[in-house]
Amino acid sequence: MAAHRTPDWRTGTALLLPITLTTMAIVLLAPVVPQLMQAFSGVPGHEYWVPMILTVPSLCVALLCPFAGMLADYFGRRTLLLAALAVYAAVGIAPVFLETLPQILLSRVGVGVAEALIYVLSTTMIGDYYSGQARDRWLAGQTAFASVSALLFFNIGGVLGESGWRVPFWVYLSALGMFALVLRYTWEPPADDAAEEALEAPHASSWQGFPWAITALIAGITVYGSIFFYTVQIQASSGLAALGLTSSAQIGLLTSIASIGVPLGTLLYSRIGGAKVARLLIGEFAMLALGFALMGRAGSVEGFLVGCFINQLGAGMLLPTLLVWSMSVLSFEFRGRGTGFWQSAFAFGQFLSPIVVTTAGKVMGGIMGAFLFLAAAAALGAAIVMAWPMITGKRA
Repeated sequence: MAAHRTPDWRTGTALLLPITLTTMAIVLLAPVVPQLMQAFSGVPGHEYWVPMILTVPSLCVALLCPFAGMLADYFGRRTLLLAALAVYAAVGIAPVFLETLPQILLSRVGVGVAEALIYVLSTTMIGDYYSGQARDRWLAGQTAFASVSALLFFNIGGVLGESGWRVPFWVYLSALGMFALVLRYTWEPPADDAAEEALEAPHASSWQGFPWAITALIAGITVYGSIFFYTVQIQASSGLAALGLTSSAQIGLLTSIASIGVPLGTLLYSRIGGAKVARLLIGEFAMLALGFALMGRAGSVEGFLVGCFINQLGAGMLLPTLLVWSMSVLSFEFRGRGTGFWQSAFAFGQFLSPIVVTTAGKVMGGIMGAFLFLAAAAALGAAIVMAWPMITGKRA
């Protein structure tokens, strides 16, 4: 029986790899954004619509993750995950064959639907299989896998982009390899004893006892932090272009080097993750603010990349802090739904990020001014966390 199976490193790895697909949706295509802008320059409003090719999947994730979580809690995890991986591969490569911007955006909606299921189900299954420090390590490992894959996808997207903006979309077929790993090394997770009784009862779909207050607090902070999290991945190419770089391969390589800060931040979190959440958040928002400030004030590529690195160090700590905090308040019968809410919040912030940056850039006089605006916003986040006990009388 599945209840007697013990997950090993192959199980954990099979569930971590699908997380890279959510990174792929943005990072793989970031180096070819200038080409996409040129290809669709005749489309009214293309300066807003083209970035949506990268981020519309995140909007779908933001809207659909709670429903994906409900499906996970009500009907099980593994079969849905396998189906989502197959769909992701099919719709992911569609832009290779599509001609118009609306068609491509529609295909990206399909990517977002599959991504929502993959994101929620793989994370929920990690929470199901593991507990305690092992769970924290595997959840933190999601950030490391996502960030290391970002380094790979930046370079793959940049190199393939030299042959045209359509070529990077072929990489979406990698989801089929992940399908094979999930099929081989996972099984439908069993409920723990307390949840088993609840799930077999007539009120299996009940929301009674769901931790609404703390979930809402974590979700709100997650939306705010997520706006900052992917800014470097999405906007660094524009910043480097403003400093004079034109090669998509060079832009991808330099951005990936700066993004090494994310896995290093995750490693740092694994060392100090036992600290109080408030202390972690203050330090993380402070690093984000410092990084953005250096990026906005940079007069050279080198100075810009130093700012990117510091920013990504904070980002690498922020994601596991919020994810582990969220998972720690969820029992088995609520884990899918709670995970769905958290990932919806993270994806919604990710979707808002380019809108915030574009709007700030128009107000602040360009992309560098937008980075300075984000520096102030991140510093405000640190200040709010510091003032939280005085405002509410409660500790975060």
